[in-house]
Amino acid sequence: MNIDIEEFADRYAAVWNEADPVARRSAVAALWAEDGIEFTESAEHRGHDEIEARIAAAHAEFVRGTGLVFRPADDVTGHHGAVAFTTHLVPVDGGESTWTGRVCAVLGADGRIRSEHQFTVPAIGGSTRAGAEEFLRRLAEGDPDRIADLFAEEVDWVLDWPSGGHPAVPWIRPRSTRAEVADHFRALADFHLPEEAAGSASRVLVDGADAVVLGDIRQTVRATRRSYTALCALHLTFADGLITRYAVYEDSLSIAEALGGS
Repeated sequence: MNIDIEEFADRYAAVWNEADPVARRSAVAALWAEDGIEFTESAEHRGHDEIEARIAAAHAEFVRGTGLVFRPADDVTGHHGAVAFTTHLVPVDGGESTWTGRVCAVLGADGRIRSEHQFTVPAIGGSTRAGAEEFLRRLAEGDPDRIADLFAEEVDWVLDWPSGGHPAVPWIRPRSTRAEVADHFRALADFHLPEEAAGSASRVLVDGADAVVLGDIRQTVRATRRSYTALCALHLTFADGLITRYAVYEDSLSIAEALGGS
């Protein structure tokens, strides 16, 4: 390699922390070729404009005002024009990582990125908070199988509904396996309009292996076109980085009324 790969990884992480738009654009141009591409699990970004917009959005969501910064791990390797390394999103004053990613970049002769693949590293063996944050990210993405991948093979599944379910809410029923977890989120998506789904997590509380998420869910029922907002509390328990207990306490009356049309 004709570049300092450790310095390259430092510059890569720094651009995601850059608050000044002019400096950020200059850093993007120095790191990526004009027709460079970044691929994530769910999207692709082509050229300086799209890559800069992607980084600006990530900075606004994960760095600005959060007390968090992106930092590269001490594991960068490279050969034959390719570089790979790990990045962490960590408190600026030190502490546990809240997100971990793996970057694999193919460089041109000028040392700039021609194509880059970014992978989210599952929180297996990681912190409870990191696991909860990753669950919320995948929940927002809406892919049932990727959500279910965060669960153990056997799950203690608890919903704040009658044990036998509810006739107006077909996805509510007992679950106990990873495959059934995927089926739950698939059925949930089938009965709502995905383009109108939203929600917020106002607080994530962590105690050892347990995380409690306080927030709300906002959905529009596909069949009735009725919208509802339901306050909810979500209790997650982790073991070896996977969710072993999933307990949801929500405003089930609002949901049942929207589904039933009453």
